Amino acid sequence: MSPTRPPADPPGDDTLDLRVDDLVALLDGDLLDSVAAWGPADTPAGSFRLVPVRLERDLPLLTRWMNDPAVAAFWELAGPDTVTAEHVRAQLEGDGRSVPCLGVLDGTPMSYFEIYRADLDPLARHYPALPHDTGIHLLIGGVTDRGRGVGTTLLRAVADLVLDHRPRCTRVLAEPDIRNTPSVSAFLSGGFRFAAEVDLPDKRAALMIRDRALRHVL
Repeated sequence: MSPTRPPADPPGDDTLDLRVDDLVALLDGDLLDSVAAWGPADTPAGSFRLVPVRLERDLPLLTRWMNDPAVAAFWELAGPDTVTAEHVRAQLEGDGRSVPCLGVLDGTPMSYFEIYRADLDPLARHYPALPHDTGIHLLIGGVTDRGRGVGTTLLRAVADLVLDHRPRCTRVLAEPDIRNTPSVSAFLSGGFRFAAEVDLPDKRAALMIRDRALRHVL
């Protein structure tokens, strides 16, 4: 459930389009700075909430997770805490298009999420984006929480939170590495559908989509 942050393209029409979209998003107030107020979600695994990351509090925990071999294989952020800090700080100091969060289950931080505007991300150049598309990156930090359906439960809960609190968003997206079969399976079980294989600068990804219209069907 690894992140995708393709390198910036040379200035051109695509870059101009993204800048125009950024301006529109700023004017209509539809960035992601309200995630902290989304509140908890009741899930079969317990009470879950997204808590925006604070580096001074959360960096040691995030660095430990990023150095877990199972995580590092796809996130590629293993190393000293400066590596994780640089990745997270780029979002914290950004323009509100991406919010890094701890996933807290029954009061215990056990996962890491990035909620981002997929339609304003370089990812939008690789698929037919719709306005307000919202993306998810996820890692499960604790080994004991892996392989027993917790990821599926959290993906469904977070997608529901996005759809509940972003009324103009018609779908939630993810782009896990196509080789990461446990991740792809978790998205499928969490109500996402496989839409396409997408060649991104750093991986071949499975484009996964959860449609608002099918929220209460799946």
